[in-house]
Amino acid sequence: MIKEIQLRVSLVEESKQQNTLLWKSAKLLDIPKEKITGIKVLRKSIDARKPAIVFNYKVAVYINEPLPESSSYTFKYKDVSKAKPIHIIGFGPAGMYAALRCIELGFKPIVLERGKNVQDRRRDLKAINQDHHVNEDSNYCFGEGGAGTYSDGKLYTRSLKRGDVRRIFENLVYHGATDQILVDAHPHIGTNKLPKVVQNIRETILKYGGEVHFETRVTNFTITNNKIKAIQLINGEELAVERVILATGHSARDIFYLLDKKKVAIEAKSFAMGVRVEHPQHIIDSIQYHCSGERSELLPAAAYSLVQQVNGRGVYSFCMCPGGFIVPAATANGEVVVNGMSPSKRNNEFANSGIVVEINADKDLYKYEQFGALKALEYQKDLEKLAFTSGGRSQVAPAQRLTDFVEGRLSSDLNPTSYQPGIKSVPLHSLLPKLIGKSLRKGFESFGQKMKGYYTEEANIIGVESRTSSPVSIPRTEKLEHPQIEGLYPCGEGGGYAGGIISAAMDGERCAEAAVIGL
Repeated sequence: MIKEIQLRVSLVEESKQQNTLLWKSAKLLDIPKEKITGIKVLRKSIDARKPAIVFNYKVAVYINEPLPESSSYTFKYKDVSKAKPIHIIGFGPAGMYAALRCIELGFKPIVLERGKNVQDRRRDLKAINQDHHVNEDSNYCFGEGGAGTYSDGKLYTRSLKRGDVRRIFENLVYHGATDQILVDAHPHIGTNKLPKVVQNIRETILKYGGEVHFETRVTNFTITNNKIKAIQLINGEELAVERVILATGHSARDIFYLLDKKKVAIEAKSFAMGVRVEHPQHIIDSIQYHCSGERSELLPAAAYSLVQQVNGRGVYSFCMCPGGFIVPAATANGEVVVNGMSPSKRNNEFANSGIVVEINADKDLYKYEQFGALKALEYQKDLEKLAFTSGGRSQVAPAQRLTDFVEGRLSSDLNPTSYQPGIKSVPLHSLLPKLIGKSLRKGFESFGQKMKGYYTEEANIIGVESRTSSPVSIPRTEKLEHPQIEGLYPCGEGGGYAGGIISAAMDGERCAEAAVIGL
């Protein structure tokens, strides 16, 4: 017999977790402890709303029967080396999971990735941080695993109706992620561990006959009678294609420009932009855990989620990284973009989060109407150029103390930061567009009221956080095919159909399932 129950465990009880779960389960079920042959944790979260912190558990209690030894999910990969090909452009989460699903369905994925593999990619990341040079094909956004590889591996998603979320998680575990991601309410893999998982996925694809080509940027499409016939590569090679899954991510601007130039339908999309705010982690811990001094070793670095309506416009936290650091996420020289990440242990001394403002593509960008479907993209580019010039025309980022930003004065000095290229004191309160700057200032004031201690001169804001999602969407039909171009399947964040690793992976699987129909 198996019984699923909910348990609440105090911080003191958590130190003896296994014994605690056993006796609490026995008591709740009113059975002797000896009848319980095993307990499987299904879900775990922390309730820190009150000073008495509680761990919430959902567990499966096995009564007089053994725990299962393995997952109920199986992944039946087969040799597809001689099967019909599906071409996949991009090897981020959407492209990776599209490739894996193609193999399960008996089709050969041929992946074309503009960036480098995870090992070679590290040298280009070092060059951004130390030399301030951006390799436009290999950076924090482009390369094996996409942007997610070096941005913490946060796996939380609200897209529960778009596919089998558990299947995506189980496949990550199958490829080397810790099984803790199956349990935590807000799971993450960690920047230090995710590259190995990504490499394992690549090796699975190759093992079963798929192909993955790095440093292979697609530069053009051949479209005849509204059907995609071939793709051209940067080296001049042309590949005949029947089905193309376009999973290039939210920062592949050259693809958006190419589609627009070829009169392939795309649309301006609403998105969000703002800044990164960085606090010492102990401040966030003290607020969230109601503690003074160091947090309990049983508690992870504290996170937060904030949202506020300012004059009918959403201002909210995005991609919060407890115990993390801020990185330069530009994809071209001449721009500054910041993002956040955390190692698996989340043991850095800083906490950072994007704080961003909703931008309505239909109402807010009237000065950019001449750019048509690319108007949101051009607005995004202008903000990144502003950050580049105000920071000193390198990867040094413009920054300001949080309190100075809200109160409208230049910071005489700045707090320590995790951002390796360095920061420069700049009056962001006057440089940011009023639409963003004014909303952020009101938002930070409200956040300071919601989290006492959050609004502090010990925090920096660092700009700009501009790559929250794609500023362009690529339409598709109910069959996930472009309504105008037969054989083209827009996919993942670049198409406007995902908002993170898990939703992108689910969309990749769905596009693979759609693309193979009729082949």
